[in-house]
Amino acid sequence: MALHAPPTTRHHFRIPRPNLSRFHHRLPNPPPPNLTYSAVLHSHSLRLSLRSYSISPICRCASVTSSDSFDSDSDQNYASQPPQIPQRNKVAFLELLKKSSSFLPQVTIASTLLALVFPPSFTWFTNRCYAPALGFLMFAVGVNSSEKDFLEAFKRPAAIFAGYVGQFFVKPLLGYIFGIISVAMFGLPTTVGAGIMLVSCVSGAQLSNYATFLTDPQMAPLSIVMTSLSTATAVFITPFLSLMLIGKRLPVDVKGMVSSILQIVVTPIVAGLLLNRFLPQVCNAIRPFLPPLSVLVTACCVGAPLAINIESVLSPFGLTILLLVIAFHFTAFIAGYFLTGMAFHGAPDVKPLQRTLSYETGMQSSLLALALANRFFQDPLVGVPPAISTVMMSLMGFSLVMVWTKRKE
Repeated sequence: MALHAPPTTRHHFRIPRPNLSRFHHRLPNPPPPNLTYSAVLHSHSLRLSLRSYSISPICRCASVTSSDSFDSDSDQNYASQPPQIPQRNKVAFLELLKKSSSFLPQVTIASTLLALVFPPSFTWFTNRCYAPALGFLMFAVGVNSSEKDFLEAFKRPAAIFAGYVGQFFVKPLLGYIFGIISVAMFGLPTTVGAGIMLVSCVSGAQLSNYATFLTDPQMAPLSIVMTSLSTATAVFITPFLSLMLIGKRLPVDVKGMVSSILQIVVTPIVAGLLLNRFLPQVCNAIRPFLPPLSVLVTACCVGAPLAINIESVLSPFGLTILLLVIAFHFTAFIAGYFLTGMAFHGAPDVKPLQRTLSYETGMQSSLLALALANRFFQDPLVGVPPAISTVMMSLMGFSLVMVWTKRKE
């Protein structure tokens, strides 16, 4: 029986390249039935040796298929998770609220211009609104502080004394000098000089505490202690200084002054500290909204005095008084900064302390001076410097906030 030899023709088995776009491939066709197993093995091995690259698509296809299954699994896991875009938007919105205090100088300038162009925009913010407004600013400081910060502030009596000297010695001295200059060099009425001196006799402004908080938050308790001490003793110091500089003893309502300190400073700060201590979740919930509200309140405190006293500011002596008041506050800011650097040059935190005492020396409670001028002086020109000082003191102080904050960054 004759055996049939295997055919001499060579059969080429192409393994088709996979369609990667559909992520699947076809297996090669089976061999013809008339080939033996050895022939098939021989032919297949020869084919692999000649065109080994035809196998690589299978491997790539396998890898693609496996990665496709992995991606599908990851897609399923990702679909099961909540979307992250709203969460990111929420975080970005909260960060914007927290950083809104950086726009305070621009908002202050805008409120000043708006009060000049359209005074009725701020005339609704009367004197009765100042105590709640300043109290809200102190509450914001208290929420972002702790009782330990105030205890640490009392451990620095030298700095507290330096702030007191700046408010009731350096500042009145500068007020007396500029009051004399206004009369002797510029020929202004003596009542205008008395108004400039009156501004220098009052205590520090609560806005200085907020300015310190924006620039150096760790120094805010120290600034609050300085301002509170000067305000508490102003019931005795302000009448004495007014008698020495102006020649007229101004009776100050002691009961009203103490009540003002309690309403504007002590109660709001204590409320903020207690909320931060016992209800931290509530405190964390409201904290992002405090900066924009504080900016709005500060803008009202700056624009309202200018809008209410617009006639005095635009008086014939208004421009000259404006320049003198700017020079007075500018000199006070500089004196507070450099004198502190000389006295505390060896302190580790000398720069923050210099900025703090610069605010304390350059920013006064001009609203108190304006109230005293309207109550105890018959000539309305006495009230013009305090009215201008209320605006320029805030504008210059928060401009320094912008400058020093950028330098720190």
